Amino acid sequence: MRSNHFKHKKRFPRIMRMLKRMRPLELPVTHRHNNVELYHSGRQFFEALFEAVRSAEQTILLEYYIIQNDRIGKSLASELAAAVGRGVSVRLIYDYIGCIDTPASYFKALAKDGVKLLPFNVPSFRRGVYWFDKRDHRKMTIIDGTLAFLGGFNIGDEYAGCVADLLSFRDLGFSIRGEAVGELETIFHEAWNSEQDENAAPVKPERLRQQGLKIGDAAVNIISGGPRQRRSFIREAFQVNIASAAEEILIATPYFVPGPRIIRSLLRAVRRGVLVRLLLPARSDVPIMLLLARSSYATLLRGGVEIFEMEREILHAKVMLIDAERTVIGSANLDQRSFHRNFEINCLVDNVEFGGQIRELMLEEIDGSRQVELDIHEQRGFLIRFLERIVRLFGFFL
Repeated sequence: MRSNHFKHKKRFPRIMRMLKRMRPLELPVTHRHNNVELYHSGRQFFEALFEAVRSAEQTILLEYYIIQNDRIGKSLASELAAAVGRGVSVRLIYDYIGCIDTPASYFKALAKDGVKLLPFNVPSFRRGVYWFDKRDHRKMTIIDGTLAFLGGFNIGDEYAGCVADLLSFRDLGFSIRGEAVGELETIFHEAWNSEQDENAAPVKPERLRQQGLKIGDAAVNIISGGPRQRRSFIREAFQVNIASAAEEILIATPYFVPGPRIIRSLLRAVRRGVLVRLLLPARSDVPIMLLLARSSYATLLRGGVEIFEMEREILHAKVMLIDAERTVIGSANLDQRSFHRNFEINCLVDNVEFGGQIRELMLEEIDGSRQVELDIHEQRGFLIRFLERIVRLFGFFL
């Protein structure tokens, strides 16, 4: 990709205009000098995660949307029990709805082994139906306050590459060492304290974090989203970075319900000469989301956005790369649920080496995927178009 210095010179005024228009409530803190490592497969990610759990000396903090009672889930339980046995404090937040299929015996065994558990958003009819619509969609493990694992991976065999390709989830994960981990630790404890019994004493970090760590050369911003915010920091982070693009935007997301603001941002980027490519799933674990995503294809394709659908595996990675140097990656999808109703954790990683790794992987996946052509897309039948219109009425709630 060639560098266009004129476009890069115009980037800063665009960002300033976008920030002024959105008037964000607060700007994220930039943590410099972090080491960020990419894990491009589930097998690689879980090997690194389990090795880090084995090396933990003081604390392990985990927050996950889905934890399965399968091979990977049982392996994690065994590693956590062993950590407790050698004196490590282990705390786990799991989403009650996300783990609805996981037997209660799994969590009872963890509690018996000494893991401190907190189910997120246990059903309570005192809150009406509101409880059902709130999710903790984060995926995060923090080891000793100095190393964090994040990304799109839930705990399950389908994420670790232990099942057939057609059932396997294609995902990305990464780890952070450095000062940025301290903010993640604070976010975890805020979630724990807000969800536990109101009579329980608030939990604080059990060790002092080292400040001023200079471990690497990656600048990291932590973007935490949740329904308690008056506006969506997750969506604004996507918008600001799309507005800053000078040459190329690569996006992969499994659930694509961007809404008009993101669509307008992508179309504006194309009009100023930016190459915009979307990698979306051809198959999904939530089939209705395919209808919803494809209902916006025509607008994007006519505007010059290129769309590719992954067919070999089920896409689950959530990543956006700007100009091969700035990566937005984490748990949030480009959909309304992630913007407004889920608790999410994304990171903005500003690092050319990390961005280069992301770009190489994404271009490889795009080359192996089917490009969506406007004329063929427009040939879909009346019934499909009708269903797309019906589903769009409920897009905000899916």
